[in-house]
Amino acid sequence: MEHKLNKDGKKVYDVVIVGSGLGGFVSAIILAKEGLSVCVLEKNNQYGGNLQTFVRNKTIFDTGVHYIGGLEPGQNLYHYFNYIEIMEDLPLHKLDDDGFDIITFDDDEKEYKHAMGYDNFIKALIKDFPEEENAIRIYCAKVQEICNKFPLYSLKKGEAYFGDKDAFELPIKQYLEDITDNAKLRAVLGGTNTLYAGDEYKTPFYVHALAINSYIESSFRCINGGSQMTKLLVKKLKKYGGEIYKHQEVVDFTFNDEGKIASVKTKKGDEFFGNLFISNIEPKTTLKMVGEKRFKKPYVSRVEKIETTIAPFSLYLVLKKDSFKYQNKNYYHFKDHNRIWAAQDYTQESWPEGYMLSMGINKNHNGYGDNLTAMTYMHYDEVEQWEDTFNTVAHKNDRGQTYDEFKSEKAEKFIVEIEKKFPNIRECIEEVYTSTPLSYRDYIGSHRGAMYGYAKDAGKPLYSHLSPKTKVKNLFFTGQSINMHGILGVTISAVITCAEIIDKEYLIDKILNYEKVEMS
Repeated sequence: MEHKLNKDGKKVYDVVIVGSGLGGFVSAIILAKEGLSVCVLEKNNQYGGNLQTFVRNKTIFDTGVHYIGGLEPGQNLYHYFNYIEIMEDLPLHKLDDDGFDIITFDDDEKEYKHAMGYDNFIKALIKDFPEEENAIRIYCAKVQEICNKFPLYSLKKGEAYFGDKDAFELPIKQYLEDITDNAKLRAVLGGTNTLYAGDEYKTPFYVHALAINSYIESSFRCINGGSQMTKLLVKKLKKYGGEIYKHQEVVDFTFNDEGKIASVKTKKGDEFFGNLFISNIEPKTTLKMVGEKRFKKPYVSRVEKIETTIAPFSLYLVLKKDSFKYQNKNYYHFKDHNRIWAAQDYTQESWPEGYMLSMGINKNHNGYGDNLTAMTYMHYDEVEQWEDTFNTVAHKNDRGQTYDEFKSEKAEKFIVEIEKKFPNIRECIEEVYTSTPLSYRDYIGSHRGAMYGYAKDAGKPLYSHLSPKTKVKNLFFTGQSINMHGILGVTISAVITCAEIIDKEYLIDKILNYEKVEMS
């Protein structure tokens, strides 16, 4: 692909994208397919943002992609992945149809199943709650109804939907209380709220609906981890002439006389020129890097005040060979079924009040698992004393002995909780690794280690919604803080961003009508 040159003979890209998370990649591929010259810059040693994996004791761990929904032919994410041409080669393993997510509680030995497909989902819940059939059917119908009102989510053309008070202004907890008095059923229906860091007072119904619907439709794991997706994204980007560079941390934006961004400068001293720029990094961080004076004060103030979701603490267990059966499902466990929405409000004594547990699968799978990941909530304040340290593969920094001791104490407490559900787990552990909110801050670039970008608030339904278009004429946002988080949410966010650059009607029509040979 030929590149334009500026007056100094420097290459000028049509689009420079800062950050190689999924939003940056999808934006890059869409624009490159349209013939634009695209460059993606990544600060880390590994591309992919939350798609990153890491290896310990020859075992692959995911950092963010534990499972993916909506990947059956005809479903929403399948359609988008088909368009960017990664669906065909994505190595996937389908989770259990009759229970891909399992909800459990300390005070109840029963395992409550979320089954795949709405008919199956309803059937499984009616078996456990026969007297609640009407509430279960009402719930499922409402989830599907809300999802159908979001055009790009439901693969339709149309404007973004903001008209249903039930979706935007009604907290999910209140909705569940409205449809049933059965506290255990409410806990089971809301039990996967770690998928969106659900808050009992704030999280709107639509966030819940959009997050869980695609998993109910179909749920898969990536064989050998989410970085398999990254490899395909890199391959497709290069196929269309796009360029991508790692170890290129952007530290400055330069402007021309018209008030537009002319280039970005990196820590290595390189400069990349472009006509348009897309930031796939945290908007709060982007504003500071670009220069807050470039934006109106009320806008800067609003962005700064948007609340981020809580951060995670993750436990990564390397398992002894052939010691622990592979679980083709995920577990969501809570100490108290009455506190599934309040697990964020833990005390030091009660932590962790709930967790999500998942297993990776490799291509040489033999019926046993080689790793297990458990994730729970952790407030950034707990690690704030070490916030001046920065540690990644590209920039090594030892946070010190007290930090290591802190992680070890938390890991031990977490394992004690997991033992209640899996009594033999300790004897299966070969090695323990952990990550804290600081790990997510440093590797993913999320504000205070936030799990899912900006929190949505039913009391202020549009407050945290940011347009991908900014007041700097050639700067755009994409990623999990625009629109929705998650693999599907971020993919749609990228489409929305690109629709600001390419003719919207043309682009969306092209994507929605794209056809390719189905997987064999």
